[in-house]
Amino acid sequence: MEWIEQGISWLKRFIATIGPGDVVEIFLVAFLVYHIMIWIKTSRAWSLLKGLLVIAFFLLLATLFKMHTILWIASNVLGFAVTALIVVLQPELRKALEELGKKNLLSAVLPFEVGRHEAALFSDKTVHEIVRAAVEMGKVKTGALIVIEQKDSLSHYERTGIDLDGLVSSQLLVNIFEHNTPLHDGAVIIRGNRITSATCYLPLSDNLTLGKELGTRHRAGVGISEVTDSLTVVVSEETGKISVAYDGRLERGLDGDRLRARLEQIQNKGEEEIKGKRKRTGRSRQKG
Repeated sequence: MEWIEQGISWLKRFIATIGPGDVVEIFLVAFLVYHIMIWIKTSRAWSLLKGLLVIAFFLLLATLFKMHTILWIASNVLGFAVTALIVVLQPELRKALEELGKKNLLSAVLPFEVGRHEAALFSDKTVHEIVRAAVEMGKVKTGALIVIEQKDSLSHYERTGIDLDGLVSSQLLVNIFEHNTPLHDGAVIIRGNRITSATCYLPLSDNLTLGKELGTRHRAGVGISEVTDSLTVVVSEETGKISVAYDGRLERGLDGDRLRARLEQIQNKGEEEIKGKRKRTGRSRQKG
């Protein structure tokens, strides 16, 4: 049992050398490794990682069997391979940095936000018009892609389309996405209570967890929600079902009431306005 006592003695000495800073560092490293592995699993990096593991296995065999020529080639190519890997993963790395920026860590630490925007992003009338248009297009299976801007600017994507600058209305949205019209192909971008642009091109998501039955319209909706804080309303041309893409996730099969609730969640109303609306709704139900 001497080796057990030695092991316990070594463990006690090891624990005695660990300070609070070491504990925090261990948790931070574990947190980073966990999120890096999640990022790798849900991006093209997962396939590249499997390829790198295959190469590492062959290099291990080359080392065991002393294949000096292969090892010399590998050592000289390693520097170029790292640069090539960064170039290949450039979209994924950019997306990861954008996700880190969207976390808004400063707002979690500071008790206030500089230049905080308190006003509602859009009116109740705009919510009503978007919901009405989506439901009407869903009934006749008219495909639609409506992107609603929040804090992140969508001006880069507006430049890919045609400027409109029109007040949001269900009639206008339905006419834009009507089959065989000049503006039906692409996305509509809404800022506040106005449609700013149509026929806009959006980045497609390469999330491997999305179903293969989803078409370009749904992948574009998820793609723009991965790189900005926008909310996208998608109407399927095949099924007429309404979906919402937000924060890289797709919520499918919404009806008019659920779509209205999702839009109101990002409306950014003040607490007093929300309470007032609840009181008015409660009174109208009592009268009914």
